[in-house]
Amino acid sequence: MSDPATAPSDPAPDANCPASTAASSASSASSADPADAAPWRTVEALVGWLDRESALPQEQERLLRVLKLSEEVGEAAQAVIGATGQNPRKGHSHTWGDVHAELCDVIVTAMVALRTLTPAARQVFEGHLRRIAERVPGPRPAPEAGAGTD
Repeated sequence: MSDPATAPSDPAPDANCPASTAASSASSASSADPADAAPWRTVEALVGWLDRESALPQEQERLLRVLKLSEEVGEAAQAVIGATGQNPRKGHSHTWGDVHAELCDVIVTAMVALRTLTPAARQVFEGHLRRIAERVPGPRPAPEAGAGTD
């Protein structure tokens, strides 16, 4: 099995997305902050590793990566039930640390699914997060350097 850490750092053109070439150049333009880019570099490595290891048709692989979210959300729910002791047969079978880990798995799985669908995953996510932040009442966080360069 290949190691996800050895995946190339530059995203390859993505046959799943017709805008791959434009998105790839946009992606390199917005990765000015290395700390913000680190999770996306890891996601890129994971997607490359999963792509290399998959024997499935591309369309089926895309669908399964989205469906994988349901599995991970179920595991997070199971951890909450275990942390609160709501299953009398199992009692307190999980900790809140387990819940935290499962929620991280949900986030990473969603990031991988989004990147599988578009090479501009980081920009799509950041733009969506900005739109959500605009709906929050009260003071808004200060815009970060380079924000708004979609």
